[in-house]
Amino acid sequence: MPLPQTVQRPTLSLVLPIYNEEQVIPELDKRLKSFLSGVLDVGGSWEVIFVNDGSVDASPRLLDQLAANEARYRVVHFARNFGHQAAITAGLDRAEGDAVVIMDADLQDPPEVVSDMLEKWREGYDVVYGVRSKRHGEGIFKRFSAAIFYRVMVAALGVKLPVDAGDFRLMSRPVVLTLRSLRERHRFMRGLVAWVGFRQTSVRYERPQRFAGETKYPLHKMVRFAFDGITSFSTAPLKLATWVGAFSGLGAVAIGGWALYVRLFTDKTVQGWTTLMLLLALSTSAQMLMIGFLGDYVGRIYEEIKNRPLYIVAKETVIEDERPGQLLP
Repeated sequence: MPLPQTVQRPTLSLVLPIYNEEQVIPELDKRLKSFLSGVLDVGGSWEVIFVNDGSVDASPRLLDQLAANEARYRVVHFARNFGHQAAITAGLDRAEGDAVVIMDADLQDPPEVVSDMLEKWREGYDVVYGVRSKRHGEGIFKRFSAAIFYRVMVAALGVKLPVDAGDFRLMSRPVVLTLRSLRERHRFMRGLVAWVGFRQTSVRYERPQRFAGETKYPLHKMVRFAFDGITSFSTAPLKLATWVGAFSGLGAVAIGGWALYVRLFTDKTVQGWTTLMLLLALSTSAQMLMIGFLGDYVGRIYEEIKNRPLYIVAKETVIEDERPGQLLP
C-alpha cells in the first residue's frame, strides 16, 4: 500500500516476522523504542511492521496492543502460518522507508546493530548484511551444522551468498522495489538479495542467545530450507544425475570386466548372486535419488503455474497519527 503524497516517507522501516513470540514481545518493544529514540535524535523517522505468521499463542493480542499505543507500529496478521520467508515478503511489500531492515523478533538480531548498518547505507551501500562473528547460547552441533549449511549453499547456489549471514540485513529502497517484483513461490530471500546485485557490504556482530522461547528452525526445517535454497537458485542436483549415472556406468563396466576375466582366464567360480544384488541396489538407489530430484523440480513448476498468492492477510492493524516525530506514551 503506497503512502499518500501528503505523508512523508520514513527514513527507516523495520520488518519483523512473528511466530509464537509472546514471551519476547514486551522486551522487544522496550528494545525497539530505546533504539529508535536514538534514531530520531539524528533526524530520522521510522516505522515498524510486525508480520504475525499465524501465531497460536498470545502474540496477535500483544501486537495489537502495541500498535494501539504506538502509531508507527503496524501489524499484519496472516490467515494461517505461511512461513518465515512469506512473512518477510509481506513486510517488504508494505515497507515505505528509504532503508528497510529485516530482523528476527527473538532479539538474536540486536536492534542496536542497525545503527552500524545505517552508517554503511549513508556511505552509499544498498545492502548491508549482518555477519555473525560469534553465536552465543548454541551447542557444538548447531554451530557445526550452521557452518556446513552456509558453505554448502555458497558452493551450490552460483550466486555470491555471504557466509554466516542470515536474513538480518538493511536494504535500500531500490533493492526493496526490485525484490517486490520477484514473486516466485519457493522463496529464499538471502539468495534473492544476493542475486539482484547492487552495492553490498557487511557489518560484524556477536549473536546473543535467544531472549526466551524456542527456536523456530529445528534441524528438519533447516534441511528443508537448505534444499529450497539450492533448488531455487541452482540446477546442481540435476547435473548431479549425470555424474552419478556416469560413475555408476563406469563401476558397472569395471565389475563386468572383472567378472568376465575371472570366468574366461581363471578356474574360480564367480558367485554372481551377491554381485548382482549389490549392482541392483546401487543402480536402483541412484535412480530413485535422481527421480526424487527431478520430481521436486517438476513439483515446483506445478506450484508456480498455479499462481496462488504468497500469503493471505486476515487483518491489518494500522493506527493513523499526525505526529511522525514523537513516541506515543
